[in-house]
Amino acid sequence: MKIRTRLTLLFTLITAMLLSVYSFSIYYSSKEAREKSFYSELQNEAIAKADLFFQSSLPEQEMHKLYKNNNRTLNEVQVAIYDSDHRLIYHDDAKVDYVKETPEMLSQIFQKKKISFFLKKLQVIGMVYHYNGKTYAVTAASYDKYGYEYLTHLLTISIISFVSILVLIYLAGIFLSKKALSPLSEMVNQIKKITAGKLQLRLKTTSEKDELNELAQNFNGMLERLENSFDSQKHFVSNISHELRTPLSAIITELELASEKDQSKEDYQQTIQYALDDARNMAKLSNSLMDLAKASYDPNEISFSEVRLDEVLLESYSKTIKENQEYKVSLNIDDAVEEHQLTIQGNEYLLQVAFNNLIDNACKYSPEHLCSIDIKSNAELLQISFKNRGITISQEDLEHIFEPFYRSETSKKEKGYGIGLFLTEKIIHLHHAAVKVTSENNETVFTLIFNNSGLI
Repeated sequence: MKIRTRLTLLFTLITAMLLSVYSFSIYYSSKEAREKSFYSELQNEAIAKADLFFQSSLPEQEMHKLYKNNNRTLNEVQVAIYDSDHRLIYHDDAKVDYVKETPEMLSQIFQKKKISFFLKKLQVIGMVYHYNGKTYAVTAASYDKYGYEYLTHLLTISIISFVSILVLIYLAGIFLSKKALSPLSEMVNQIKKITAGKLQLRLKTTSEKDELNELAQNFNGMLERLENSFDSQKHFVSNISHELRTPLSAIITELELASEKDQSKEDYQQTIQYALDDARNMAKLSNSLMDLAKASYDPNEISFSEVRLDEVLLESYSKTIKENQEYKVSLNIDDAVEEHQLTIQGNEYLLQVAFNNLIDNACKYSPEHLCSIDIKSNAELLQISFKNRGITISQEDLEHIFEPFYRSETSKKEKGYGIGLFLTEKIIHLHHAAVKVTSENNETVFTLIFNNSGLI
């Protein structure tokens, strides 16, 4: 069921419930009012007949004649009068006695002074009447023909109005819901046109501050992120293909040349060495891509535990020196740094990858192949700095230094793929820390800033 139909039916149902309560209240209050009003009329008629009987000189036969004449055109009230001994003194029509008063009923009238009740469709009232120091019981009964006709008419009008209003409300609901949801239908039609090849399309937005416009703006924001992600993915795949093609082409060329002609043992060994170097480069690139994939996981899927940063650093520079004999690393921990400040919740493997990249990067671009690591702290922050002396990085390159596969003109002299710093930044952000870089006076410093309160 469409939202438009559901809203229309719900709106109609609520209106029907409210109208039902309103109509019932009107009918019930009218019914109660009619009943009370007719009892009042019966009382007035009983008093009037009793006054006429006791205080006028009108004979009883004339009163009977008056009752019968009125009863032909009106629902005349039938009145009966009894004395305190329960003897009948006067009755409008004793032959057609509506009430048929019993001694128990008369006793109840004298005891309670006034009673009222229904006798089938008739309303009956009994009351005490005083005249010349004597007490009499007067009963009056009649059928409220006009009152019941009024209630029947009211019920008919209410039912017709109820059905008519519901039909009008339903039609109005269809019209209003269609008009209110027309922007949503337009959005659906626009969304159908958006495909993987047309992510540049956007939903139309207005200056209105309503929920649909907010939805359109958020949807456009999601499309913007998806487009950027797709573009990054295309760029990533393109760069990976290029980086893998180079060593693969070199290996194929070297092996083809070696297989086409006879060579000396030394030449074969040299060809094998070249192929091994290219294969190692491919393995290194593959490992970097695996590390990048791990760092791109949902943070909730990465296991974190207590990690000592100084221990991870020691393992990192030991591994780096072991793989590169010419590299030199110095680690300096300030005396003010306390042991608990070096312990964080983190992933040891990913942190080691980040530290390895920073140490390797510092040694690679330093003429002395020297990386100096300094650890300092204050009351809130722990800073780990990786310094090297060498060529100053330009401001333009600093702005793109953490972009994937970005390499400056000066860095292209060294082997690399432009993944390390991008990977390092992702890992550091996963650990709710920040990484900053400065380069001036032939000194480049990468600074990691850890703060337990979150990303700086």
